[in-house]
Amino acid sequence: MQFGVFTVGDVTVDPTTGREPTEHERIKAMVAIALKAEEVGLDVFATGEHHNPPFVPSSPTTMLGFIAARTERLLLSTSTTLITTNDPVKIAEDYAMLQHLSDGRVDLMMGRGNTGPVYPWFGQDIRNGIPLAIENYDLLHRLWREDVVDWKGRFRTPLQSFTSTPRPLDGVPPFVWHGSIRSPEIAEQAAYYGDGFFANHIFWPPEHTQRMVELYRQRYAHYGHGSADQAIVGLGGQVFMRRNSQDAVREFRPYFDNAPVYGHGPSLEEFTAQTPLTVGSPQQVIDRTLGFRDYVGDYQRQLFLMDHAGLPLKTVLEQLDLLGEEVVPVLRKEFESLRPAHVPAAPTHAALRDAERAGAEAGR
Repeated sequence: MQFGVFTVGDVTVDPTTGREPTEHERIKAMVAIALKAEEVGLDVFATGEHHNPPFVPSSPTTMLGFIAARTERLLLSTSTTLITTNDPVKIAEDYAMLQHLSDGRVDLMMGRGNTGPVYPWFGQDIRNGIPLAIENYDLLHRLWREDVVDWKGRFRTPLQSFTSTPRPLDGVPPFVWHGSIRSPEIAEQAAYYGDGFFANHIFWPPEHTQRMVELYRQRYAHYGHGSADQAIVGLGGQVFMRRNSQDAVREFRPYFDNAPVYGHGPSLEEFTAQTPLTVGSPQQVIDRTLGFRDYVGDYQRQLFLMDHAGLPLKTVLEQLDLLGEEVVPVLRKEFESLRPAHVPAAPTHAALRDAERAGAEAGR
């Protein structure tokens, strides 16, 4: 199982000091978080993609390429790559290039994003969100697997005898997760291709996540990729820790109360009771996270959001120390002991490459 962190790259005022970081400071902080993630033994760093204030990660491949050059084993991912407003040809080329530069340490999460105005900024109509996601990914999937593509669709100009370059490393495309908060069509899309499904698992109650994952698992089996419990599932999550749970609640409360996403709404206590947000001790985070398996089954990737709502970098790095030293080692051991042998491990480039070669050998 893979453990890591994901960031949305928000630039938010620290409510305890009134200070707002500059864009430069926030970008540098995201890099520092990625480097710290590798240092403390996490597996994955993922960045969002946004094209509007108060967010800064408009170019995930630039950031991930920079981080790749400064790390050795960290898996680099996105959370999310906008499949609706990016040209699938450019996605194919950019992420194949990143795949080569990182020696295969890259995968990506497709999504529609949650900012409506981005569609007209990139020449699209938000009312076509689902059709765009379906058509664009169909083309991307082909571009990575066919050396020469002839294609015609609804939303971009046709392609004739087109070859995307560079070709994927070792002939193996980056693994794709399809991320969603609420759209069953995306769970269906992930199942159809046999790709991973990443449930955001932040704002909604566990019952909602359970329904989405169950739909994906059922359809994964329907399309013949394996049994339902062999489907590839990832979850998001939010945590804030201190060794004493009361200290965690007291310190995090002003950030929660003023966060752009959920501030000025339900109380911290209501939100932690009704969603997977966990604010407390490392042991509470361990217990809560292990409980996710009760309603989604065995899954392959757990990413935590830890740098949002104006939290200063120093605090985030302290959180990563707790996560890497006290939480993840226990989670890794416990989840592994519970996972049946027939349930696949988290996908990596090496595993996908070996499976591809084994399939080619078997077909000879």
